[in-house]
Amino acid sequence: MVLFLLYPFLDVLRFSTWDWSGLSEPKPVGLQNYRDILTDPDFGRSLLTTLGLALLTLPPFIVLSVLLALALDGQRYERAIKALLFLPGLVTLGGASVAWYTLFSPEYGALASLIPIPRWDQEVFWALVLIALFTLWRHMGYGVLVVSARLKGIPRTLLEAAAVDGASPAEAFRYITLPLLRPAITFLVVIGTVLSLQSYSAVFLLTRGGPFGGTRVLGYYLYETGFENFRLGYAAAVTVVILLLTLFFALAQARLLRGGEHE
Repeated sequence: MVLFLLYPFLDVLRFSTWDWSGLSEPKPVGLQNYRDILTDPDFGRSLLTTLGLALLTLPPFIVLSVLLALALDGQRYERAIKALLFLPGLVTLGGASVAWYTLFSPEYGALASLIPIPRWDQEVFWALVLIALFTLWRHMGYGVLVVSARLKGIPRTLLEAAAVDGASPAEAFRYITLPLLRPAITFLVVIGTVLSLQSYSAVFLLTRGGPFGGTRVLGYYLYETGFENFRLGYAAAVTVVILLLTLFFALAQARLLRGGEHE
């Protein structure tokens, strides 16, 4: 923990107080990098893009995870379908990205001759949709497993008692199943939001922040700042801010989960 977490974090804090390109002599600037972040329009746009991508991805992720878990619960083919849903998460990210690019390229993709592919390489909205679909494809299996595990813990006697009392399936879902699924749903919402704040790889491999910077999420902005523009001191400050945002959502996660358990 000290070697691989604490020491690197302290080093990042130290770097964030420098004006440093990685090659030049570090120049201490105190908290200037953090003040610059507050007025940096590129950072603000990247943060909004990150939150927008989260809003585009999280609702269908949560809804589909719940619906698929409910549809598969107790079915003969439940395990096989769950394994197929989880399989994309086991594929290496690089290989999966190349496959998606080869399939969905608007100009020479394998699907372009069969169905019209939107010009996601020229339109920001469709580029965000592509990344959202790629993210759903990779992580849907995990969401289904989390909801399904919670679903298995709901006593069947509660649902049977509700049916005896005259509750319809929709009412049983609304008043019994859904409230008891709240901890699992809360977990997926907050974890998904945290991962969105740290997203980078899919954008780097599929769109490189384009078109026109429309998919430049915080993780990719951090990469550009540090390793393309060689502002390593400023990039370190951005890293600290992202870590603080992540910590905020992690604390919110713990609080919401405790609240769900108490209920």
